Amino acid sequence: MIRTLVGYAAVGVIGFVVVKLLFSIVGLALSLLWTLLWLAAIGFLFYLVLKLINPDAARRVREKVSGRGKSDS
Repeated sequence: MIRTLVGYAAVGVIGFVVVKLLFSIVGLALSLLWTLLWLAAIGFLFYLVLKLINPDAARRVREKVSGRGKSDS
């Protein structure tokens, strides 16, 4: 009976550690995704303002980012 209780306790501890590790990995992934989306939104707003102020510069930025257009070298 003691052996059975110790076995269940060990399985419970191992399960707790696995669940905690799984949730920490998922939390890290969601945090990185949120940060990436936040930076993309800031970049989009910067591009939008640049397009309103100076459309030619916005076109050059778009060409540099997309890889299309003439190369400077």
